[in-house]
Amino acid sequence: MAEQQAEKTSIQVIERMMALLDVLADQPEPVSLKILARESGLHPSTAHRILAAMNSAAIVERQEAGSYALGIRLLELGNIVKSRINIRQVALPYMQQLHEVVGEAVNLGIRHADEIIYVERTSSGRSLVRVVYLVGGRAPLHLTSVGKLFLAADTVPEVRAYARRTGLPGKTPHSLTRIEALEKDLEKIRRHDVAYDNEEAEIGLRCVAAPIRNDEGRLVAGLSISAPSDRHNPDWVTPIKATANEISQALGFRRPPRN
Repeated sequence: MAEQQAEKTSIQVIERMMALLDVLADQPEPVSLKILARESGLHPSTAHRILAAMNSAAIVERQEAGSYALGIRLLELGNIVKSRINIRQVALPYMQQLHEVVGEAVNLGIRHADEIIYVERTSSGRSLVRVVYLVGGRAPLHLTSVGKLFLAADTVPEVRAYARRTGLPGKTPHSLTRIEALEKDLEKIRRHDVAYDNEEAEIGLRCVAAPIRNDEGRLVAGLSISAPSDRHNPDWVTPIKATANEISQALGFRRPPRN
């Protein structure tokens, strides 16, 4: 009985510590004990006792004015976690969930120089049109929805430098081989945070993609749904963006608050 009570007490302490950390994470400036206690729902004496222990472990830092801020130990631990994150491993469970919803291939791509490399894929098992999207497959940035996400994240001079380097080769009559057409498409992507491939890499194949960002807000991968043109569904925009956002959050991304 005593052992169960001790375990319950330990769990409560952890829960209270996390409540205090959540309050501190939401505040850009050091927070007073009074506000921490109020926002976390803890009695001030309880909050003070837990904060003292967290301060000793450098999880929080006590300021001269008696306020508190997140501590340097969290940064150290965060960097360790960040160094061990594998985007593919993080993304795969979310990709599988999305695959179950849409019933089509879900692809994960990263940028390497002027190409997209596909590092993971869930197969629909129904499509014979899937040349580009095999795991390990590469494609020029401007020919794929995922690749265009990365181009849209570039500056105008960087996009034009890409066009000069590559010559914007085409694969189908729908490929964007003129810089004016590509820039127009990229501007839409920047506005809507979603990209399309309308048979630009392969006839009969359409694709929609959304960006995946890391804890620094940097675009690190793209998530896409690919399907034969006759099965493409414009309503996939909502689930692809939601899933990409979930993966981004799992990588530590937090969307800045709107003013």
